[in-house]
Amino acid sequence: MKRNIIPLIILLTACTSGEPSDASGNFESDEVIVSARQSGTLLSYYVKEGQSLVAGDTVGQIDVSLFELQKEQVEASIRALQDQTVSANDQVELIRRQLEVQQAQLSQLQREKIRFENLVKADAATQKQLDDIVASIDQLQKQRAVTEQELKLARYNTETRNRSILSEQNPLEKVVAQYQEQINRGKVINPVQGTVIANYALQGEMQTVGKPLYKIANLEWLDLRAYITANQMVQVKLGQEVTIRVDDGKRGYKEYPGTITWISEKSEFSPKNIYTRKERANLVYAIKVNVKNDGYLKIGMYGEVRWKSKQK
Repeated sequence: MKRNIIPLIILLTACTSGEPSDASGNFESDEVIVSARQSGTLLSYYVKEGQSLVAGDTVGQIDVSLFELQKEQVEASIRALQDQTVSANDQVELIRRQLEVQQAQLSQLQREKIRFENLVKADAATQKQLDDIVASIDQLQKQRAVTEQELKLARYNTETRNRSILSEQNPLEKVVAQYQEQINRGKVINPVQGTVIANYALQGEMQTVGKPLYKIANLEWLDLRAYITANQMVQVKLGQEVTIRVDDGKRGYKEYPGTITWISEKSEFSPKNIYTRKERANLVYAIKVNVKNDGYLKIGMYGEVRWKSKQK
């Protein structure tokens, strides 16, 4: 942010009307120089001197097609990683079906065991037949336990493999975010509300990072920067209402109400060592008076300050 300061004059003489002013100076305002945040051709640009802009307006676009292509390339790499991952359900489906078959067989054998126990009691079957069924049940239960372990191992291996693949995704997503930031910087966004007071760019020109595009200032309120002597310091305070006068071009004055918003704590034109009353009177301090602009006031225009207590 640049502060526009015009050399000022201390007014200690009488005005044309015969009424002396207490101080005088020039109007100024905070000026913001908006610069390019990206390098490239200025594809579109909507800024003209004297134009009023609102904060957040998009007023131009710098070519960022290279960053867009680079972003798309990284996004394609992320999609490729997703394709390399394997669904755990697909890997364990066969093992799960084996478990279902084994469970059905186990249920069938358990029913046969109950039936043969009743047959043995009725001497309709031998003990060996019952023992064979019990042995088959025991063997199937062991097989089922092994299959359950295979299922857990398959799930673990699949998840581990997927984690290894997807571990590369997070860094790639950060790269995508970086490219997106470069793309966003291609937009020329007006930062503050105000009026364009200088334009330095044209559509189609090549821009580089930091190159000024235009200068904007809020002209709705201006500050009159004036100087007062050390003796006048006792007559002013922050928030004090004063009258600002500017030449109306007809040997008269146009008056505006103003408010003192800043008083310098240091003198600007005094010697380092002050010994006499006369030397103390030469101390000069800067003040700022905030004034509502009706469109007539301009940056650098001369103005005079009068304390309201002295007016009739």
